[in-house]
Amino acid sequence: MSIVINTPTSNIGRALAARLLDAGEQITVLSRNKKKVDELLRRGARVVEGSFEEPALLAEALEGAEALFWLTPPPARPDYYAWATKCAKQAAMAAKKAGASRAVVVSSMGAHTGPGTGAVGPAREMENDFEAALPAVVSLRPGIFMENFLLSAEMIAKAGQIFVPIQPGKKWPLVATADIAAKAACWLLDRGWTGHHRVGVHGPQDLSTDEAAAIIASAVGKPVQCINATLDQARGALTGMGMPDFVVNLIMEQYVAFRDGRLDPAEPRTPDTTTPTTLAEFARTTLVPAVSARL
Repeated sequence: MSIVINTPTSNIGRALAARLLDAGEQITVLSRNKKKVDELLRRGARVVEGSFEEPALLAEALEGAEALFWLTPPPARPDYYAWATKCAKQAAMAAKKAGASRAVVVSSMGAHTGPGTGAVGPAREMENDFEAALPAVVSLRPGIFMENFLLSAEMIAKAGQIFVPIQPGKKWPLVATADIAAKAACWLLDRGWTGHHRVGVHGPQDLSTDEAAAIIASAVGKPVQCINATLDQARGALTGMGMPDFVVNLIMEQYVAFRDGRLDPAEPRTPDTTTPTTLAEFARTTLVPAVSARL
C-alpha cells in the first residue's frame, strides 16, 4: 500500500516525500518530468510520469494506494477556480474508486470564506469534495507562507524595503512550508484516525508586517522597512514583474480579502496548530542567501 503525492516538486510535496521515505513508507509521485524527481526515484519512490489532470494517469498512480496527499499548484491559467475544483473533485473520486480511505489536502486559512478570495477561493469547495468522497480527510489550513518573503529578496537587497498592501498593525500567522510538510507527514503516518478535520497550521507566532521586517533586518544585518503599499501600487508592481493579468487580478482579490478580514483564520491558535520554525530561522537559512545573491 502506498501514499500518493500529486505535487512532488513543490516545496511542500518534496519535503513530505523525503519525510515519508525516511520513515520507510512506500510512495508514488505524479510528475510531468521524471528527471525532476530523480532523487525520489533513486530512494525508491514509484514515479508515474504525467499530469494529475489526466484521469488515466491519476488512476494508475492510485492503484493500490491507501492515502492521497493533494496540493493545488498556484494559478497558471485564467480559469483557475474551475480548473482547481475540477481537478480536486476528479482526484477525490479516483481515490474513492481505487479504495484509498484517507486524504491530506493542503487548503488555506480563510478557506471557510469561499470564492472572492483570490487563489484561496476554490479551497472550501475542494475540502467539501474530498470529504464527500472519503471517510478520512484532513484539510490543512496554513497561514501565510514565510517563503512569500523571497519575492521581496531583490527589494530587501537593493533598498531595504518590503512592500505589502495589508494592514501594518494587524498580526498574521506566518508558517514555513517545511512545517506544513511535517504536519502532513504526521497525519499520513498515523493510521489510527478517521473522520473529517480542518486543521490550522500557524507557525510559532502571529506577527505584524513591522515585526516581521524587524526580524528580517536582524537576519540580513541591515535596516529593512515594511512599506504599506496602496492597492494601486501593488497592482502596478505585480504588472511590472510581468505577471499575467489573471494572476494579478487573483492576487489583488486576495489582498482585498486580507484587508477586510475574510482571510482571517477560522481556527484558533492552539499548541496543535503551532509549528516550530521561526521567521528568524527561516530568514537565516533561506532568505539571507537569496538576498545575498542579489547584492
